[in-house]
Amino acid sequence: MQWLLVGLIVAATTTGDILQSLEMKRHGQIEDFAPQGIWAKIVELGKRPLLIWAVFCMAVSFFAFMLLLSIADLSFAVPATAASFVVETVLAKVILREQINNLRWAGALLVAGGVLLLAV
Repeated sequence: MQWLLVGLIVAATTTGDILQSLEMKRHGQIEDFAPQGIWAKIVELGKRPLLIWAVFCMAVSFFAFMLLLSIADLSFAVPATAASFVVETVLAKVILREQINNLRWAGALLVAGGVLLLAV
């Protein structure tokens, strides 16, 4: 049950982060910081389907993490769910076409190794 929840958390977190990044890149930088401008942007962003799905995915991730904490130790839950960093690094390269330097790849591999140690 614990690893099933970890998988759900990793999938939901990764999906939410990727969708959020895609939507924010499409939207662009906010330049009007007047109260009316900020409110207009909030309303505009609230109509974007990918952003709504991103928020939904992050909510699923949050509640799954709360459930995981109710059945597993914190010392397991936090490191195990760090696998999302590995998946996000790969998807940032593949989907978002971001440049990932060797240091970040090394960090992702170290996190993957840590999660693997938890599994054994």
